[in-house]
Formats: sequence, structure tokens, C-alpha cells
Amino acid sequence: MSWLATLRIALRALRVNKLRSALTMLGIIIGVAAVITMLAVGRGAQARVEDQIKSLGSNLFIVFPGSTTSSGVRLGAGAVQTLTEDDAWAIPREIPEVQVAAPTLRGSAQIVAGNANWSTVIQGVTPEFLEAREWPLLAGRGFEPEETFGAGAKVALIGQTAARQLFGNADPIDQEVRIKQVPFRIVGVLDRKGQSMIGQDQDDVVLVPLATARNRVLGTPQGSTIRRVGMLSVKVRAGADMKVAEVRVRELLRQRHRLQPGQDDDFSLRNLSEILAAQETSSRILTWLLAAVASVSLIVGGIGIMNIMLVSVTERTREIGLRMAVGARGRDILTQFLVEAVVLSLLGGLIGIVLGVAGSYAVGVAAGWRTELSGAAIVLAVGFAAGVGVFFGWYPARKAARLSPIEALRYE
Repeated sequence: MSWLATLRIALRALRVNKLRSALTMLGIIIGVAAVITMLAVGRGAQARVEDQIKSLGSNLFIVFPGSTTSSGVRLGAGAVQTLTEDDAWAIPREIPEVQVAAPTLRGSAQIVAGNANWSTVIQGVTPEFLEAREWPLLAGRGFEPEETFGAGAKVALIGQTAARQLFGNADPIDQEVRIKQVPFRIVGVLDRKGQSMIGQDQDDVVLVPLATARNRVLGTPQGSTIRRVGMLSVKVRAGADMKVAEVRVRELLRQRHRLQPGQDDDFSLRNLSEILAAQETSSRILTWLLAAVASVSLIVGGIGIMNIMLVSVTERTREIGLRMAVGARGRDILTQFLVEAVVLSLLGGLIGIVLGVAGSYAVGVAAGWRTELSGAAIVLAVGFAAGVGVFFGWYPARKAARLSPIEALRYE
């Protein structure tokens, strides 16, 4: 028999028992839809982590103030500002692996523009900050050298969220905003960064020159005359070893802060890329775990196909005997029942694809999660469905092919 004739006979047999065929496909439909939806959700989570890694900037680690001891009492991390601007300038000067080290002062304030106002993050930075964070400008310009190191240059760069809240769709360039009653002129708009790894909107920010932030907006920590800063963003050169750079930065800061051997660091280094890389690995594992759980539905669907095909062989024993009596060979019977099983699986797989794509979209809209469909996931799900059909359809088909024609014709 030709493959076309075998396919026609298989489709006719399935069409005779429409309800049974539909119920048999149900497990495959649910399995394929679940696999596609779960992989889309998992890949969406993984893509979000990758975006967070990119938004930090490559080869970046952060130096934060550490703890200190006062009158025998150990204060918490960041309780005392132990980092200075001079630390920031010394790091790239003395450590060849470091490209830039950007000092930052951070606080929050209410900003006012015309009749609009908005509470946002204020950061005092130098031009090295944009280089370290790989943060380009969408419009306008950055800070000039005289604005960066002058005593009171009142210029600002604004993030897109803050710009939208204050100016709507209007162009914020050359607009005036007031920060703690101090007028600032916006000279640049930052490109979009998205959420940080802790869910904070990185675009809800206003950047001002570091000296201006210290003298006019945020003040000097603890009223000190030393140029203290809240953190350092250290960018390592491309191709340099991050671990080596971290060790050398730690040694340099301990030397500059006059810490004795055995004395605790008064700062802490945090490699955010490593933290997010660990999150990415966890997301990837979770994705495959979800897919594996969803695949159980495909196994259950395959068992259902085997069960129904065995029932079908029993019901059609006389038909099988009659076909063998008129010349059908065992492999013709085997092919017929195997094709029926594969057709059931593939039809269920195609319906499952439609439901899986729709389910992925529905989950993204309803739960607000990012989902990302993958062509490879769809091919994998359908291929697995066809494999289930072959695997679980083989035994019933083989049983049918090995029937004795005489015994089959005498079967009641």
C-alpha cells in the first residue's frame, strides 16, 4: 500500500470516532500548550535578567562605604561615609586594569518645573559616571569640565521617567527645574535604562555635577570638609580580569584608608554582574523545570493514545483479519495504526501551538509578566508530540500487525 492510501485509511478511521479522537488528543493539546507557555514565561524572565545585566554596564563593580567601630560599638554597613573623591581618582591612576572609577553622591528631593512637581532620585556625578554605566544621552549634551569641577554649575541631566512626569511630551532640553529651591537648567536627556535588579526605575533620576550636589543640594556627609562620596562605580577594561581588579582595588583602598592587617575593611565591593549572572542561571534552570513539569502532560497524553489505540485494535480485529486475508501484509497493518497514532499527536500538537501562543500572550497581559515566544520551543513541542505518537503508538500497531488472520476472522 502507498503512504497516501495508508494516510487516507487512517484519517477515515479517526473521522468515524470523532469524539474519541478529540478526547485522545486532549492530553497532547494540553501538554504542547503548557510547554510553549511555560517556556515563553521562563524565557521572558531570563530576557529580563539579561536586560538588567546590560543596563548595569559591562565589567562593572560598585564600592560602597563599609562599617566602622565607634567606642567599641560596630556600626552597620554604610553608617559612615568612608570613600572620597580622591579614592576615585587614585583607582584608575594606580590600577591599570581599571578604565574609570566614578564617584557618586545620592539622595532624593522634590523637583519642580512650572506647575508640575515630582519626587525623584538626585545623583551628584562626574562625566566618568556615564562612561562607567555605559549610559548614552538621548538628546542634548553632557557636563562640561568647568561645570563638573566648578563650585556651583546649575545644570542637570534628566532621566526619561522624571522628564515625562514633569514635561509630558514636551522637550525638556533648556527647561528649568528647581531642586530644593535651587534652579537648574536641563542640558541633556538620558537614554532609557529600565528597571534595576531590585525593581527600581533607573530612569527616574536627575544627575547634577558632583560639586554642585555637595554644595547646593545634598550637602556634605557629616559636615566634613573632606570630599566624601556615597559610592564608587568602577569599570574594568575590556579583556582585563575582574577578580584581579577587585583584589587590587581592595588592597589600594585599605592602603589609602590606613587599615592595619587583620582590621576589617571600611568599605565593601559588590560585583553586580555576578549577582545577576547567578539570577540568570536560576532563571534558565527554572525555565527548563517548568518545561519538564509541563512535559508530564505530554507523557499522560501519550499513554492516552496507547490506551485508545489498544481499544481500537481490539474493536477492529475482524477488520484486520479481513484485510490480511485479502493480501495486506503485517507491515501494512503496522503502518496504518502507527499513522493513526502520529496523526492524533500532530493534530493535537498543532491545536496546542495555537493555544500555547494565545496562553503566552494572555499570561503576559493578565499578570504583567514579560513573555518571549521561541520558534525552537514550538518546534521542540511539536517534535516531542510526534515522538510521543510514534513511541506510544508502536506497541498497539505491532500488536495489530502480529494478529493471525484466521484467529482474527473468528474473533467475536
